[in-house]
Amino acid sequence: MRGKAGIENTRDIDMDNQKLIKKLNSKSKEERLKALKELKAVTAERGEVEGYTNNHVHSKFSFSPYSPSRIIYEAYKSGLATVGLMDHDSIAGAKEFIEAGELFGITTTVGFEIRSDWADTPFKDRRLNSPDQLGCGYICVHGVPHQKIDETENFLRKVRKARNVRNKRMVSRINELVSGISLDFENDVLPVSYADDGGCVTERHILFALAQKIVEAVGKGERLTDYIENKLDIPLMETQKKLLLDDEYTYYEYDLLNILKGSFVSKIYIPAEPPEIPPIKTLLEFCHSIGAIVGYAYLGDVGASPTGDKKAQKFEDDFLDELIEYLDELGFDAVAFMPSRNTKQQLKRIMLLCDKYDFFQISGEDINQPRQSFICEQLMDEDYRHLMISTWALVGHERKASENIELGMFSGENTKRKLIEKLPEFAEFGRKFER
Repeated sequence: MRGKAGIENTRDIDMDNQKLIKKLNSKSKEERLKALKELKAVTAERGEVEGYTNNHVHSKFSFSPYSPSRIIYEAYKSGLATVGLMDHDSIAGAKEFIEAGELFGITTTVGFEIRSDWADTPFKDRRLNSPDQLGCGYICVHGVPHQKIDETENFLRKVRKARNVRNKRMVSRINELVSGISLDFENDVLPVSYADDGGCVTERHILFALAQKIVEAVGKGERLTDYIENKLDIPLMETQKKLLLDDEYTYYEYDLLNILKGSFVSKIYIPAEPPEIPPIKTLLEFCHSIGAIVGYAYLGDVGASPTGDKKAQKFEDDFLDELIEYLDELGFDAVAFMPSRNTKQQLKRIMLLCDKYDFFQISGEDINQPRQSFICEQLMDEDYRHLMISTWALVGHERKASENIELGMFSGENTKRKLIEKLPEFAEFGRKFER
């Protein structure tokens, strides 16, 4: 009897934990943090962690299955030593993220990802790192000082407002292309976002809402695969069919979203223009004024996408030397890249160029899908271990700059110092905040 009761008690605890985990994605920030606090009380202390870091995780304030509080929980479970929030066109989740990290014992950094207009540069007609638009570049802004979060959010609010004008036009295009299904921006797209709380609405939100509508109208499994191939005229790979035949998967619509984004977005995409994508020089000026670290997001030629949402495509590799030299002229501080995304040859090349121009190297895994791992195993490779040291330097920068932006890694007197001199110093300071 005692054994049976023990099993039942364990089941009760597991069910209670699952309820709390679900509450981590509640619409209310207060509910999310309350659930996280309760989870902390019943979660076993973890032992020594390997030291994995990830500086590029998206939350529901851009597109993701995870709220800022849920990211912290998943990072803890995954064994991350540090985790960084990087939402598109929003930093509205940063304060929750910082509080959640302190509550659960995870070291955090905060920033945002934003697209920029390169019309006034030699690269105006080239494909940088944007799959959908020439002369458009994704920029990673890391280590935003905490006292500058509100000012940054005010800047990004104007970007989101302009973006939603274009979003509505793309929804109209979907309705012209997809017969029998009507998508409404206000009633279908906005509810799957955190727009009411300062979140961004992206193409992924639009296509996720479309995925939900399609599943509602068509169903799952073979009926859905038949609809995609014969009605939407999207050929499916066997791996994609296998995913869609698993109609019990909790995040089923995410798999459908990836298929739609990889093959359908080009049919509805409308190029972005300022003020939605600020001119690169204007953006750099603003980001440096708030004491943040500005990094170019290196993509590199893509043969296959880890999440299945990008087709094979060429990006910066044919003109990378020229581009990195120009980034130096513009005043970039860093280059961000993802070791799991690129080949060893691509990574070696970009790291050598970073060394040549004294660029800070930042890594992250761009988490926005439920099937992605928070852990990048490549970081244990000797060739990339320095990226974990860079992460602690990033932590050190953010903490110092949150006291005074002139103390940041690329501000004040530190602008005159080489990375080889200041990086170990900032990393040592950042390690003081390891939990």
